[in-house]
Amino acid sequence: MSFVKADEVPSWFRQALADEAEVGRFQVDGVEINYRAWGPAGSKGLILVHGGAAHAQWWDHVAPLLSRHLRVVAIDLSGHGDSGRRSDYALESWAREVLAVGAEAGIRSKPIIIGHSMGGFVALTAATLAGSQIAGIMTIDSPVWDLTPEDEAARRRGAFGPLKIYPSREAAVARFRPVPDQDVMLDYVKAHIAENSVRPMDGGWAWKFDPQVFRRTAMSLATLNRLECRVALFRAELGLATEDLTEAMYDRLGRIAPVIEIPTAGHAVMLDQPLALVSAIRALLADWEHSVISERPVAY
Repeated sequence: MSFVKADEVPSWFRQALADEAEVGRFQVDGVEINYRAWGPAGSKGLILVHGGAAHAQWWDHVAPLLSRHLRVVAIDLSGHGDSGRRSDYALESWAREVLAVGAEAGIRSKPIIIGHSMGGFVALTAATLAGSQIAGIMTIDSPVWDLTPEDEAARRRGAFGPLKIYPSREAAVARFRPVPDQDVMLDYVKAHIAENSVRPMDGGWAWKFDPQVFRRTAMSLATLNRLECRVALFRAELGLATEDLTEAMYDRLGRIAPVIEIPTAGHAVMLDQPLALVSAIRALLADWEHSVISERPVAY
């Protein structure tokens, strides 16, 4: 957080980052996958899945706040962060990585998968492939339409084009911004994520992600159906998953997925409303721990 004054960083954030992650690597379909883990190994757990062009460290200040009694694992999907690259990418291959990382990283029994933006599509795909092996999924501002905003930006070359080489780490970090951009971000969170989004290479510094990740096939509403596991849809009030679109997803999923809105949050909720997000996840986890899956929607 070299770009933020020390007195501007709150104690909760400092304490979260002080809870250092265990870092591990293993192979899935011939590619090395990197992950970060917090909390007691051998317990029930969560798998956190980042969005397109992001990485596991987007969760560094969120995961420790969820790990008191749980094993919490944040994965770098292939083509992202510190994981290896593939010749091509698909939601199905990323879902297999997510399904494999839980046991590898020390989660006992069926995990709950939480995905942001594109990571929500990965969670939905994992539930479609292996719903009976998952306790539940939560999507965070994951609007199921033909293209995500990251995909749209990549297609029109407004962002995520061929990797640009910056002369210094500072120059690269200074160019960091989420897609879509949002007006409100916590500077200390943004700084931490930005500083861990770049890597050295010949001639300078570049972003960690592989631009080819945006050549994958899209997810559409027509692919959504009732799942075998629990599912919940989080939407950011100022994000991309509009009320109408979330209602359409709710219908496709069998009208049993609670819809939870994070007030005043932009699309990248962990950048502006991380504590509200943690509170909402904790509340839902507590409910899931003591309730049973409804066979039909409840009328109010």
